[in-house]
Amino acid sequence: MNLIDKIKENAIKANKRIVLAEGEEERNLKAADIILEKGYARIVLLGNKANIEAKAAEWGLQHIGKAEVIDPLNNPKKEFYAEMLCEIRKKKGMTMDEALRLVEDPLYLATLLIKNGDADGEVTGAEHATGDVLRPAFQIVKTLPGISVVSGAFIMCFPDKKWGDDGIMVFADCAADPNTDENKLAQIAVVTAKTARTIAGIEPRVAMLSFSTKGSAKHELVDKVVNATRIAKEMDPNLVIDGDLQADAAIVPSVGAKKAPGSPVAGKANVLVFPSLEVGNIAYKLVQRMAGADAIGPVMQGMAAPINDLSRGCSVEDIVSLVAITACQAAGDTF
Repeated sequence: MNLIDKIKENAIKANKRIVLAEGEEERNLKAADIILEKGYARIVLLGNKANIEAKAAEWGLQHIGKAEVIDPLNNPKKEFYAEMLCEIRKKKGMTMDEALRLVEDPLYLATLLIKNGDADGEVTGAEHATGDVLRPAFQIVKTLPGISVVSGAFIMCFPDKKWGDDGIMVFADCAADPNTDENKLAQIAVVTAKTARTIAGIEPRVAMLSFSTKGSAKHELVDKVVNATRIAKEMDPNLVIDGDLQADAAIVPSVGAKKAPGSPVAGKANVLVFPSLEVGNIAYKLVQRMAGADAIGPVMQGMAAPINDLSRGCSVEDIVSLVAITACQAAGDTF
């Protein structure tokens, strides 16, 4: 069984309620039909019920009737959610008139459903930019306690099983934060370790990457990684983490033993935390293309509830997989 099949199996066990904000969009509806048939999640579709039913009939979708459908424009709980939004944003001067308009926006309504416990997570972005997806998430769901940064991890599945744990590694941040300081880098390490455990099913050994190994180079960029490693250990004393480590020292046993003897991570890392977004993004794409690795993600990390952003070029299967991942995130450490 490959990793994505294991994730789907765990999603069935989790039985979480996931909202698809783009509920009338073709790929979302076709994905929802598969998800409902397989039992990967309970689905909430945001959109006009008549439109959804007509499209389901046109495309021969047999399971859409199992979904809960909420029409943002004709929602009997519209005023309730508007009042909720006013309360959340009262310090920003939110008025009831403004809130009533915003709760007609599926991206805002989806996050309010999560905040109120009416959904466990959200998958969207097939028709919306990342900034539009994350804005209501930051305003309403917010970040985890002690976390101020949202980051994006990729689960890398290698055909060569010698890397990581049986060919599975987790890379971050590859997708979200372009202004990472030492505190944010530490937070990214902690939440990526959780992603490794709950989504990839591996016990994390986290390498904080640099162009230096154990002080072999002196530079403020190395200091950032060293300080981030210390802060991450303070945040999670049980975390198996080490840095500064060069990439070869992190993943090649012979190099790790030579450059960082006695390290609990060197030579056997399965989680790589990159010192900046551009490094992480470049690295995962190079590994994906040159090593033939499958890149599952990005898995968005750091929000108080799982809210995942699709590529606008996503496929139906991409949505199915990301819903399963989101369900597993919502389940936390229960697997």
